[in-house]
Amino acid sequence: MNRGVFALQQVARRTFCGSARRQVKNRVPENQKRFQMDDGLPVHLKGGTWDGLLYRTTMTLSMLGAGYVVYVLWKISFPQKKD
Repeated sequence: MNRGVFALQQVARRTFCGSARRQVKNRVPENQKRFQMDDGLPVHLKGGTWDGLLYRTTMTLSMLGAGYVVYVLWKISFPQKKD
């Protein structure tokens, strides 16, 4: 039993060690320059084409959802007469 616990501790130490094999480049300063640049674009569109696509998709789905809500409210406000 103890052998399993010790093995787990060893794996945990190796996984979270401070000396990583591959160092990740810090891109925060580059992103700060890009997002703080005054180019007339709102911040939610400065990420490029992908951000524009996500924005348009979100707005389209929001408008369709709002339209459907209005349709359902209209439909239940004036129920059809049963003959």
